Amino acid sequence: MVAPIVSLSEILKLTVDPCPVEPEGSYPIMGIYGFARGPIKRQAICGADIRAKTLFRVKQYQLIYSKLKAFEGAYTVVPPELDGYFTSNEFPTFDIDPKCADHRYLEWFFQQPEVWRKIAIGSKGIGARRERVHPRQILDYKIPLPPLDEQRAIVRKLDAASALVDKRRFAIDASELETKAMLLKAFQRAIDGAPHRAMAEVAPLVRRRVEVEPDKTYMELGVRSFGRGTFHKPGLAGMEVGSKKLFTFESGDLVFNIVFAWEGAVAIAKPEDDGRVGSHRFLTCVTNPDQVAAEFLLFYFRTPEGLQKLGEASPGGAGRNRTLGLKKLEVVEVPIPPIETQRWFNRLQAKSQEIQSIRKRTAVDVDALMPALMHETFKGMMEAA
Repeated sequence: MVAPIVSLSEILKLTVDPCPVEPEGSYPIMGIYGFARGPIKRQAICGADIRAKTLFRVKQYQLIYSKLKAFEGAYTVVPPELDGYFTSNEFPTFDIDPKCADHRYLEWFFQQPEVWRKIAIGSKGIGARRERVHPRQILDYKIPLPPLDEQRAIVRKLDAASALVDKRRFAIDASELETKAMLLKAFQRAIDGAPHRAMAEVAPLVRRRVEVEPDKTYMELGVRSFGRGTFHKPGLAGMEVGSKKLFTFESGDLVFNIVFAWEGAVAIAKPEDDGRVGSHRFLTCVTNPDQVAAEFLLFYFRTPEGLQKLGEASPGGAGRNRTLGLKKLEVVEVPIPPIETQRWFNRLQAKSQEIQSIRKRTAVDVDALMPALMHETFKGMMEAA
């Protein structure tokens, strides 16, 4: 499609509506999410609680952006439900000439990361949190502008595709929740009537102390919260270890991050984690695989009941003040059905994880559809611009 290339100054007009803040007034506030995720509707604030002397009223269908976060896609069009809301002077607003440009066309156009980057060129401290994009940079930017009927046809195509993507993403999320519910139900069936035994008996603590050498580098391991597994940290020079004690991990270890165990920072060390190290804040427990499967215990500690027990074994306040006690972990009782039952459930877990991996790949493909479609839609016009 061949389209005229115009400066945004030909279709946009910087428009401000300053309003003095009255102490007894009420001011509903609008913000903008980064990465083209649209507007933020905030609660109304009493004028007496606002430090600024002036706020700026916005109108529906204005183009608005954040000076501070324009580089990361904080652009949107004011929706009708936010007409009359207020912003600070950090959110410039532009009236769109309706005879030349459809506001939805511009809304889609400004969802492209390439556009954010090109406009941000020349801003001081690009990528830094204190950078600001000046309104002049917006007005000077050139875009392809086909006739109104073609703009609206593009909007209809992108809207239809977006609706299909949302429907597919919802279906993926619903299937994931259904699988998790099925797996939890199967686990409850597996432990029904099973005896409970202390962790010290079924998965005793094993510590492999490292003799630190100053000229060696030690590769650290971390454990994410909410059951998200292990991750690799950068190397740590021996001379930087100081008085800190280090311990090694081996594949198959059940690993607890004692600072965040109460929020699910529990994982099984993978083969690629073998030989990595961690501080005293990581506890490693080892099972006899002929009697207890580590994967079975890991699932238990991700259930509400398991998390509750880890929370009870982690006294203190919130965050880093809640630490899993070694002795308390040892007396935590866990359900231990026959090993055959554990292995049956682990096979079910493995199959579920395969399905989950497929869904994740599908979700990635789905999430890539709209950026690819926008790129294809605007590609020829963008190159001309």
